Amino acid sequence: MAEYFAHLLWLRGEQDFLGNRYSRKHLLRFDGGFEISASSSPHVVPVPMSDAASVDPEEAFVASLASCHMLWFLSIAARRGFCVDRYADSPVGIMARNSDGKLAITVVTLKPNVTFSGKRLPARDEIEQMHHRAHQECFIANSVKSEVRCEPLFG
Repeated sequence: MAEYFAHLLWLRGEQDFLGNRYSRKHLLRFDGGFEISASSSPHVVPVPMSDAASVDPEEAFVASLASCHMLWFLSIAARRGFCVDRYADSPVGIMARNSDGKLAITVVTLKPNVTFSGKRLPARDEIEQMHHRAHQECFIANSVKSEVRCEPLFG
């Protein structure tokens, strides 16, 4: 078992919180000290309360699915003896109502474009098989229906 951590920080400052006129911009910090600016999506909370230049949770979710898939694909290709030179993806997530009537990212479509080199190049069906296997192995894709717990701290 492994544990993964992140740290999130939002500060009100002098903003009008009770009037609902506060910035949703916040900081995400990951192990190793990497920090990224995050915010609500401007599709959900209008600018200026959202920061369109920051990563929103929906974008992060779509990116994490694409990143996990890519990492598995690269591993599978290497094991099969195919040399990948470039892997690019422009994934798209669709927000819609799910079967319970709640807004959710209901579909994420990955659009990977992979370039290979070397003496041994995979055929189209082999590339499709590697993508299928990568999807089956992707921890994030396998976690989409994960239990989410909330355990507030006080003090």
